[in-house]
Amino acid sequence: MLRILQTFGLLSLVCLLPITAVAAELETDHIDLTANWVGFLAIGVFLMAYLLVMVEEYTHLRKSKPVIIAAGVIWGFIAWVYASHDMPDAAANAVRHNLLEYSELMLFLLVAMTYINTMEERRIFDALRAWLIRSGFGFRSLFWITGILAFFISPIADNLTTALLMCAVVMAVGGDNSRFINLACINIVVGANAGGAFSPFGDITTLMVWQKGIIEFWTFFTLFIPSAVNFLVPAAIMHFAVPDIKPAASTETIVMQRGAKRIIALFLATIATAVSFHNFLHMPPVIGMLCGLGYLQLFGFYLKRTAHRDHHGRPDNIEHDGEMGSPVAFDVFTPVARAEWDTLLFFYGVVLCVGGLGFLGYLGMVSELMYTGWGATSANVAIGVLSAIVDNIPVMFAVLTMNPDMSIGQWLLVTLTAGVGGSLLSVGSAAGVALMGQARGRYTFFSHLKWTPAIAIGYIGCILAHMAVNSGYFT
Repeated sequence: MLRILQTFGLLSLVCLLPITAVAAELETDHIDLTANWVGFLAIGVFLMAYLLVMVEEYTHLRKSKPVIIAAGVIWGFIAWVYASHDMPDAAANAVRHNLLEYSELMLFLLVAMTYINTMEERRIFDALRAWLIRSGFGFRSLFWITGILAFFISPIADNLTTALLMCAVVMAVGGDNSRFINLACINIVVGANAGGAFSPFGDITTLMVWQKGIIEFWTFFTLFIPSAVNFLVPAAIMHFAVPDIKPAASTETIVMQRGAKRIIALFLATIATAVSFHNFLHMPPVIGMLCGLGYLQLFGFYLKRTAHRDHHGRPDNIEHDGEMGSPVAFDVFTPVARAEWDTLLFFYGVVLCVGGLGFLGYLGMVSELMYTGWGATSANVAIGVLSAIVDNIPVMFAVLTMNPDMSIGQWLLVTLTAGVGGSLLSVGSAAGVALMGQARGRYTFFSHLKWTPAIAIGYIGCILAHMAVNSGYFT
């Protein structure tokens, strides 16, 4: 069933590409290859690569590998065709444009991932998890607490990290109560995806829109109420199905490593720097983020030079036996190395593949069909449903590459739907896929599907809320 749905999603995306006979037209530096064998080959290569991505759980082939190869094949054939038409620079200039977009996003994400990994290494998330476990909340209270925390943490941290953290709490407290674990995991996925939709830092899709300069930083927060509706409506429906039981509290205590609170402050300062560079200096936000990485490097140097204050004569990198929060010498390049490189390289492959399909002319045809034929609202709502089946990164990058002429309200709508649409299915977001692995057997595709109607009500409600609350942006 999972494979059928995912394959249907890809086929539906391709069916939007009317690749029937289209007259090739030459512009000054562009050839329409939508009716050429190279265009058909590019679509086939991309589909094959993405099918391999979707069966990663079964093949154990990292998702970055097929899309990186697909990107090289697609652009290789494009370059060959353009060279044969005495336009060798056209393809090179186009791919450089895609590489620039990717490099800005990749470096931005690398800094954010480094800070998240650093906070994890300083045991900040472990301390939060231990506090929740020993607080003695009942299942229904924890259902709401973990969901609300997922909603408010994901705008700062990524929704995957947030979901894994909250799921660890649910698994530790839930014990053998599979019903509670299942409902809480669904709630966490919905909350994490909804929270990421109203912040430029909450999801890769919102980050792409912000870095593209389409929506200003503070304008994203107008999606707070629609995002809250998306989370609260299904949570309220599921609340009554959560067992009304109060489990025994734990006595686990975890002490954060030295400098943990200051690293949180540095992360907030880094975000402020990125926003300031973009808003006041009109520089790419990634410049501010890389400056913020320098803050962390300097503080890491300070922690290294003062490590003796914690170690009391013990060698570096040796933890105290049996003690929570034992001191470990800090090295900033360790969290850099632990970044999600597979995800970053997968993102490279997606950007280059979708960019290649756009350069071939297919995305222009899709834009004409959807945004001119269907209308912006219908198209943007459909984008959200599609993102539940196909990863929202290529979907959003395709929309940005099409660059349809829309109001800010419509750009906010597609940002919202692409972010929260993934909650409709457990495979629609990284958070859902990760929790299926973490809570294997308790949170499954079909257990999530059972509550898809409730999530769909929240999806429709958030769209209506956006149109009502942010009606001024549609003019």
